[in-house]
Amino acid sequence: MNIILKKWIRIYFYKIIESIAFYPALIAICFLGLSWGMLEIDFSDWGKDFKSGLSWLSLKDASTARSIISTVAGAIISLTVFSFSMVMIVLNQAASQMSNRVLNSMIENRLQQIILGIYIGTIVYALFLLSTIRDNSNGINVPALSIYLLLVLTVIDIFLFIYFLDYVTKTVKYETVINRVKKHALNSLRKELKDAKIQSLAWEKLPLTKVKARKSGYFQAINEKQLLDIAHQNDLYFSFLYKPSTFILEGTFFLHIYYSNILNNDVLQQVHGTIDFFVGQPLDINSEYGFKQIAEVAIKALSPGINDPGTAVLSLHALFEMFALKLQGNIPTIPKDQKNISRIHLPHPSFSDMFDCYILPIWNY
Repeated sequence: MNIILKKWIRIYFYKIIESIAFYPALIAICFLGLSWGMLEIDFSDWGKDFKSGLSWLSLKDASTARSIISTVAGAIISLTVFSFSMVMIVLNQAASQMSNRVLNSMIENRLQQIILGIYIGTIVYALFLLSTIRDNSNGINVPALSIYLLLVLTVIDIFLFIYFLDYVTKTVKYETVINRVKKHALNSLRKELKDAKIQSLAWEKLPLTKVKARKSGYFQAINEKQLLDIAHQNDLYFSFLYKPSTFILEGTFFLHIYYSNILNNDVLQQVHGTIDFFVGQPLDINSEYGFKQIAEVAIKALSPGINDPGTAVLSLHALFEMFALKLQGNIPTIPKDQKNISRIHLPHPSFSDMFDCYILPIWNY
């Protein structure tokens, strides 16, 4: 597969799975499959015999079945709209009083996505079920088993809604938001940190080609494995001029490629396919975004409009916990290929640089 196509798939796949609609859509598809399976059971010989043996379980009137399904579908739609409205209110409050950069960590909350997905899945189940009932349906031909399962799902949705009310009110608390960002950042930082030493660049005397950014955007990350494979196959060395999370303007030199042989355009095209430029602050890609978001929450809390020093103190506690982990190791700046040859220099901020960047602005406020 072409490297550029892989890059496109990688970036958009990440955006899709981090979207608030991903899990609801996935769960809705599962409920659609469930409705099809239940109808198959309802209209099978075994299902008809089972319903014939239990008279209390059989809905013999098609209009009654249709009324039940319509009522349930309308009620769950109202409940879903109210739940989505609550989520939007919480997001708006977080953006206005903390920082709109923390919204991603709130949108990516899997539990609320799953609950909303169950709501939507129940609606899909009910609508698909409604489409199968005809006026000439009678007795065992009415999908009674599917309808009773719908009633069970409705009761579950009601209890989930009660839990969702309590859960959403807790997620808007400052300490909950700060702890969520801190948790994501710490997990990402643990993956990045290794016992790495600063090394000199052994390839600086080789011929080089300066590479410009093809479009403006945030330099997010590199596909290290693919880039090391390209470097190994073509005997290349890469030196990035900026750290990940840097905004780079179109036409700016951001990469030096050192080579021993001829460097052709096809190889340059492959190199561009391993470098990701897109907007956003994904914490699982770069832990530095966690430092930045929590520092912004602290600065916003100390602003005259908010004037909430308690939240600033909570933010500082979270930052110090993250800096304490940062002291335990370094992020390797020179990855090596399978033959243990240094091929890539990717700068990362030092502890002192990050401390100055994220603590001093809070101190100034």
